[in-house]
Amino acid sequence: MSNQRIFGFEKLNVWQEARKWVKSIYDITRLFPETEKFGLISQLRRASISVPTNIAEGSARKSSKDQAHFSQLAYSSLLESLNLLILSFDLEYLSESELISQRDIIQSLTAQLYDLYFAQKSAVES
Repeated sequence: MSNQRIFGFEKLNVWQEARKWVKSIYDITRLFPETEKFGLISQLRRASISVPTNIAEGSARKSSKDQAHFSQLAYSSLLESLNLLILSFDLEYLSESELISQRDIIQSLTAQLYDLYFAQKSAVES
């Protein structure tokens, strides 16, 4: 990969952490019951994948307003994922310690996305 171009989104810490977080969601959902394959597993995986994907897609937008919109979508997907993780805990598919660990990661990612969003919004207003 040394001769390959590095795109702007790949340099963002929030994208790098979101990418790692997606893997943790896949690891967790592998342990869910098979009956959830088309339910919680699918929805949680899609919501988590949406986070780094929206960050990447937003980075390709020309205007700061459009970039901020995609950061907001990534933030929304994080909250959707948190909701699904809480429901997974309620259904006893996830332990309390796993939920706490996931909440900590999501809290870090939402703070970073919040900062990115407001930096993008500030660029619009300048």
